[in-house]
Amino acid sequence: MKHFLLTVFFVLPMLLSAQTIGAPDRKPGEGEGPFDRLIIRGAILIDGTGGPASGPVDIVVENNTIVDIARVGVPKVAIDESKRPTLGKGKTKEIDATGKYVMPGLIDLHVHTGGAPKAPEAEYVYKLWMANGITTIRGVPFGDLEWSLNEKERSAKNEIVAPRMISFHRIGTGKEWKGRKILTPEEAKEWVRYAHKKGVDGLKLGSHRPEIMKAVLDEANALGMGSTAHLAQSGVAQMNAVDAARLGLTSMTHFYGLFESMYENNDVQPWPVDINYGDEQHRFGQVARQWNLVKPGGEKWNALLEEFLKLDFYINPTMTIYSAGRDVMRARNADWHEKYTLPSLMDFFSPSRTSHGAYWFDWTTEDEVAWKKYYQVWMQFLNEYKNMGGKVTLGSDSGFIYQLYGFGTILELEMFQEAGFHPLEVIRAATMHSAEEIFKPLKKPIEYGVIRPGLLADMIIVDENPLQNLKVLYGTGAVRLNDETAKVERVGGIEYTIKDGIVYDAKKLLSDVEAMVNKQKQERAGQ
Repeated sequence: MKHFLLTVFFVLPMLLSAQTIGAPDRKPGEGEGPFDRLIIRGAILIDGTGGPASGPVDIVVENNTIVDIARVGVPKVAIDESKRPTLGKGKTKEIDATGKYVMPGLIDLHVHTGGAPKAPEAEYVYKLWMANGITTIRGVPFGDLEWSLNEKERSAKNEIVAPRMISFHRIGTGKEWKGRKILTPEEAKEWVRYAHKKGVDGLKLGSHRPEIMKAVLDEANALGMGSTAHLAQSGVAQMNAVDAARLGLTSMTHFYGLFESMYENNDVQPWPVDINYGDEQHRFGQVARQWNLVKPGGEKWNALLEEFLKLDFYINPTMTIYSAGRDVMRARNADWHEKYTLPSLMDFFSPSRTSHGAYWFDWTTEDEVAWKKYYQVWMQFLNEYKNMGGKVTLGSDSGFIYQLYGFGTILELEMFQEAGFHPLEVIRAATMHSAEEIFKPLKKPIEYGVIRPGLLADMIIVDENPLQNLKVLYGTGAVRLNDETAKVERVGGIEYTIKDGIVYDAKKLLSDVEAMVNKQKQERAGQ
């Protein structure tokens, strides 16, 4: 029965949606480049390492590689043009970024693409990600194994407008395994070898029973495959976060299994005796009731922090995806829904017994208060882990619970700051540390996630300072009163997203998304 429940709650979200329609081929005019030589001139650089912003600099890119970062002056002093890198010949481009901010592209380590009935076309989701500065995504999974790997390959060749793709999958998936069950450690190892041969980058695990979990992780780690786990409440009593970390898990996603690893006076969560885990308001509402079952700063709390640090364990919290639990009205009425959320997706978000994550059957003030308290404790743990040197990374899980693709990722940055991260620590978590989580299993240095010579040319350009206000990274920008005109205006929004040395107009990508939304609205009006 327990095996059945685990299967249901990991597979259900995928069963509720048909396979997403793959992105169309990249059209002429959708992105420029790569170039023999691209120079971003006069920028203020936030390199992703945690160091302070500095400029002006000229960033030189050749094809898909950063080759030079030239300091070309000091603030408020005219630049000596004779000392700047020259453009040269061939296919070249200059971007005047004077006074603008350049930082690494964001890396979202927890995404799904959608599919019918909520977001049938991958193009819609990809352009939302790119418009919000996300240049690398990790699908957990994107969709079916074969479909995901095909989209990953097309993105790698820049045949489609899409971020770079890292493809993680649940055990037992793939067309050759359809109908087969994984019941023994050897069968688990066999599937890992199968997935590795197929080109799968890593594993999205659940709270599998210990002998299966060990077998899977032993084989994955031996093959250089990454791993993350959604340690579902239905199985966390037999496999919590510290259990999985000790077996070799690279990272945990969400929060499941974290609190359960340091209960003060319980071994399992004291669920109400009339709980029905199949009722999603029960399922998600009860999560927050754990907030007072642990003791911040207590012996078990500190021991867990120390052990995670010793194991070099990554935490990918996806705070954004559960944030509606604190204030569902705010999430439902976010600025971006009107223009950029498909009507079909908003339908999926609305209270429903069949749509995964649409659990607002009778959501109460008490539920929201519990979630606010839960976040306080959860954020304290994450901040303390970061302060000790632990790695906390970026993930959104958007497409559920009123969180829109791309926009939900930027909300996660804001929530890092709420947790106590300095804005430079926020950006480092979303770039360098997220890249390190990808490359750790490969035992290789990062290839992107920091702006420095020798790394790939994944960057974003914004005309406002994201350190001063992370809201300027939203596609909708930030609201500000212009004191000179006495008018309210929106400022910011990413200007350019550069992936693989190809320059995309981020605002044009958003315009494409708006057109898709308007088309569906018109189709519905004609019904």
